[in-house]
Parts: sequence; structure tokens; C-alpha cells
Amino acid sequence: MTIFDAADLRPPSKLRKYSIRVAAVLVTIAVFVAVFPGYLWYPFVYYREVNATRRLMDAVVAGNLQRAYQLWKPAPSYSFNDFLEDWGPNGYYGPVKSYRLGRPEHMKNSTATDIPVDVSPYDPFPGGDPIKMSKTKTVHLWVDFGNQSLSFAPE
Repeated sequence: MTIFDAADLRPPSKLRKYSIRVAAVLVTIAVFVAVFPGYLWYPFVYYREVNATRRLMDAVVAGNLQRAYQLWKPAPSYSFNDFLEDWGPNGYYGPVKSYRLGRPEHMKNSTATDIPVDVSPYDPFPGGDPIKMSKTKTVHLWVDFGNQSLSFAPE
């Protein structure tokens, strides 16, 4: 054993050991502070639009189509008869007995959000039954940010 092979006989510095732990804690806190607000913020971004869609679909499921038409806040060219052709018991999406809301998606350069809604003629919503799920239809609803009026998403 030579002088260059000798082991360092000094004890490790306590200051260095604690500074590494403190740095790790500070990095963890910084990451938490940077990421956590996003988790709090996201559910509230489309809160009003999701609620408008939920109110509409609850009225359709309850069979209160007059109320649903009011919640739709239609353009003058979309009459109540047009609404019944889409959402009524014999309409394209009807009869609607249950529904499931999808994740809202913001359209680039748009004043609305796209909310996919799965509508089903069965109550409760069919979860794993493939035969009942085949009758489920997906409709993309646009909800305006300003007045929460609803419309069908353009294709």
C-alpha cells in the first residue's frame, strides 16, 4: 500500500450531507408548487360549460324537452320542431335515457369548447354490455364560452 492508496481517514462532512437533503427537499417543493396549481385549475376551466351540458342532458333524460330547448339557447333558424327531430323520443339521438359526458376540448381560435356526450336509450348507462353499447351514439356539442349556448359541433 502506497501513500496514494491510503484511505481518507477524515469523517464525512455533516454539512455536505445535510445540504444534499435540503436541496432535495427544496427541489421537491418547487416541483409541487409548479405542478399542483394545474391539478386544481383544470377541473374549473370548463366548469360552466360542463354544467350547461349536464343541465341540458338532464332535461332531455327527464323528458322535459321544452326546458331543454330553452337551455339550448338556439339560433332563430333552429326551431323547436328541429330540436324534437334531434332529441325527441323518435328523434335521431332519442330516446335518451342516460348519458355520459366526455372530456371537454378547447378548439383553437374558437369561442367554444367541444364536449363529447355519449347518449344511450338504456337506463342506467350500459357499462360493459357490448350489445347495449352498440346502440349508444356520440354527439359532439359545442358550448359557447360567453352565454353557454349549445349547438352541434361543425364537421
